[in-house]
Amino acid sequence: MSHPHPELGAPPDLPPGGLRVTPLGGLGEIGRNMTVFEFGGRLLIVDCGVLFPEEEQPGVDLILPDFSSLRERLDDIEGIVLTHGHEDHIGGVPFLLREKPDIPLIGSKLTLALIEAKLQEHRIRPYTLEVAEGQSERIGPFDCEFVAVNHSIPDALAVAIRTPAGLVVHTGDFKMDQLPLDNRLTDLHAFARLSEEGIDLLLADSTNAEVPGFTPHERDISQVLRQVFASARKRIIVASFASHVHRIQQILDAAHEYGRRVAFVGRSMVRNMGIARDLGYLRVPPGLVVDVKTLDDLPDHEIVLICTGSQGEPMAALSRMANRDHQIRIVEGDTVILASSLIPGNENAVYRVINGLTRWGANVVHKGNAKVHVSGHASAGELLYFYNICRPKNLMPVHGEWRHLRANAELGALTGVPHDHIVIAEDGVVVDLVAGKAKIAGKVQAGYVYVDGLSVGDVDEASLKDRRILGDEGFISVFVAVDSTTGKMTAGPHVLARGSGIDDAAFSAVIPKIEEALQRSAQDGVVEPHQLQQLVRRTVGKWVSDTYRRRPMIVPVVVEV
Repeated sequence: MSHPHPELGAPPDLPPGGLRVTPLGGLGEIGRNMTVFEFGGRLLIVDCGVLFPEEEQPGVDLILPDFSSLRERLDDIEGIVLTHGHEDHIGGVPFLLREKPDIPLIGSKLTLALIEAKLQEHRIRPYTLEVAEGQSERIGPFDCEFVAVNHSIPDALAVAIRTPAGLVVHTGDFKMDQLPLDNRLTDLHAFARLSEEGIDLLLADSTNAEVPGFTPHERDISQVLRQVFASARKRIIVASFASHVHRIQQILDAAHEYGRRVAFVGRSMVRNMGIARDLGYLRVPPGLVVDVKTLDDLPDHEIVLICTGSQGEPMAALSRMANRDHQIRIVEGDTVILASSLIPGNENAVYRVINGLTRWGANVVHKGNAKVHVSGHASAGELLYFYNICRPKNLMPVHGEWRHLRANAELGALTGVPHDHIVIAEDGVVVDLVAGKAKIAGKVQAGYVYVDGLSVGDVDEASLKDRRILGDEGFISVFVAVDSTTGKMTAGPHVLARGSGIDDAAFSAVIPKIEEALQRSAQDGVVEPHQLQQLVRRTVGKWVSDTYRRRPMIVPVVVEV
């Protein structure tokens, strides 16, 4: 079982007839999925998603894959294959197309409709190629066949990529629900046929590799939802991903059964459900869905609101309701359903929202106390079954944190994939398929690229560290004026503090220390402002640390006069 090494260097030139696989996101994390395939000097990208920030990334809106290894090769990109329409697989597309708007997008009808709507907001009109399961398309030197897979969104596809280097299969996100709501099964017959042809490298979804057994059926939720609807006395508010069409369908069915009207809340939810309805993926009985503005005319026991915010996102509708910062006010007796799983890293934010909603009297139904969510990913039993069908010669676990990748690798080994043919990589690690063997060849840059408002890539780790310090410890600013010739202090020091937890009067104790340090430096002939700033920073920092055991950000300002 091969694995990356931190000292990996840049990869050598790809051997003639070889295929290069470079994951730029999605390995060692849940999100930001992006994989680049190279053959004969041409590139094919599978997915281009985003990762949502965690608490230690304050102010960040989205995290993108790092496109730096592609920037000099944008003209070599034949297209971007999108396996399905979730944000962690399509959310980065607008940012890549900003760099080259004419890269073709290849995907299913619903997936392309969702990304086209998103690109409209960025004023980009993409070149698209709609494909369906069972279809094959030649994309440069890549012969791509698309295979139906079942997931928590309709129209998901796996892709089989044929080149002279061999047959590579990328599963995308998938599970093997045998009773799907849309009756669209994962096409095991197609995977068996590909197995007979010989799968040289399989890139397989790892998200649920640690979960034993089989993922429950999506339709198992229906009975639980009906029970919740039957017992709810007032409004029902459901939080879900804005692209979870199957889950929304079950909410609509329950609302129709119990005589309630439904309103969608939030721009992305309204947009995506409108697309799904128009394309026939969402069945909406006449008169069921109403505009949110008409809800005042309905009694509470006839209302269902469907909104975003199931992950505790601070600006999403549900979080704002919990914080009393939304036009919809939670009242005693409302029922709130969080119809999704917890994405790793979001737990604290979600529980904060649950506590906020409970505080206002809501009955909160979530995965921890009711079966209102099933995963969209194959569990260990399904993966074992899948590997025995596919019989890959080489296996590369993708889409998951390290523990998921390792667990998936062990499942592959149990089904007979030789350990030295299983590659556990991480973002940026280059894997070459040459002469039927996959092995690590090097590493390219694949760090986090932060989106903060309209800024893309301007915020770095140092900026985030400063933000964390400001958030945790506050700051102390010290203003001093010095003579430009002698370095002697002519005004100040003036101390201003915010968020440090230190009383303003307490700084009278540090002012003599600053004066003494500057006096000594002037005697030593130090006049350079930067050196004096560092001296002030050290002096104040030592005093704060010794006196209060705190480490606020210290901002010294030294002005020459």
